[in-house]
Amino acid sequence: MSGKTTRGGGLPLPVVLAGARGHGRWHLRNIRRLQDEGLVRLAGICEPDPLTPAELAEDFGSFGTFEESGESGESGESGASEDVAGRAPEQSADFGALLDSTGARIAVICTPIPTHTDLALVAADRGVHLLLEKPPAPSYDEFRRMADGVAAAGVACQIGFQSLGSHALPAIREMIASGVLGTVTGIGAAGAWARDEAYYRRAPWAGKRRLNGADVIDGALTNPLAHAVVTALALHGATRAEDVGTIETELLRANDIESDDTSCVRVTTPRGRVTVAVTLCAERPGEPYVLVHGSGGRITFWYKLDRVLVQRSGHGPEEIRFDRTDLLENLVAHLTDGVELLVAPESTGAFMRVVEAVRQAPDPVALPADAWETVPAENRRTVPGIDGLVAAAAETLALYSELGASWASPNEVSTG
Repeated sequence: MSGKTTRGGGLPLPVVLAGARGHGRWHLRNIRRLQDEGLVRLAGICEPDPLTPAELAEDFGSFGTFEESGESGESGESGASEDVAGRAPEQSADFGALLDSTGARIAVICTPIPTHTDLALVAADRGVHLLLEKPPAPSYDEFRRMADGVAAAGVACQIGFQSLGSHALPAIREMIASGVLGTVTGIGAAGAWARDEAYYRRAPWAGKRRLNGADVIDGALTNPLAHAVVTALALHGATRAEDVGTIETELLRANDIESDDTSCVRVTTPRGRVTVAVTLCAERPGEPYVLVHGSGGRITFWYKLDRVLVQRSGHGPEEIRFDRTDLLENLVAHLTDGVELLVAPESTGAFMRVVEAVRQAPDPVALPADAWETVPAENRRTVPGIDGLVAAAAETLALYSELGASWASPNEVSTG
């Protein structure tokens, strides 16, 4: 299979989605949106257990071959719900065979972290272009194996850091370059989220550092709040692996898991420092953000909202909202019109250095029993005072231990 798409033609591009449950449901809805725009066609779904007609209809729409009796009220819009050929997508647990049988030009991979590299290479070997969910791999070696294999195959690969599609990033970079903030003195990021017990039981690999001898590294910094890390590094101009100097980590956990749920990392580069502090045990969960510190002001970027607040000397605060380019849509534009990819593998090398530092660090330290509390109504654990510590770390670029947290372990330092 060639996998080469003629520029300016070939639409809609057939897409296979690997992993359609969990976060994959978001991809199903997004593929449906782009299908309605005539850009792609959902040709196949790869799952160990096929999606039922009801599951597919919930996030994508119903198909003539799937309509069930007694559901005519919901299927009244079935004309808009069918794919362009009027067929339901093919389903198979065999990813390679599915790519072959559907003639897929793009594969969206949203499967467990340890499977990313092997599945990406299965697609690349067939000339199928990729949207690969974050984190791209559980270790730097696996990342290199994936990135090198994709490059050798000559296929396009987009890494699914959706925040890097925000139009706020180039705007903030332009502000920095034009001296709006004076001299940039550092970048912080804060993420205070909450996850209940069910979150860590959703899959065998959830909350694990390793599973059956394979790296997983499903921690707060590397998966749920990975966008905070990669966005902070991107605004710092440190995207490639060689941009990273030293990495300090403090990894802790309140929950009964292997990985970290409360952690911070400080990356030092020739341009300065980036500190990211996160928790999944917030008392009052809020929107994560990146904070650019300058000698003459600051910029706060709530990256999930594409919202920016500029505060600088001699000016009133200015709030700006930006649009965002969808990464699958950008991949289609890259294949058809030569538009530059927004998140090529090499632009996530610095993030993968952080993943590797987390992987090589000692296992996260369990917080003492008096450092966390249970919220029975929400079936989750909280760490009293953690919301303020997360914010303080982003504000001061300090680590938890440097902010006086009695439960914080001595930091581990690795060299990029």
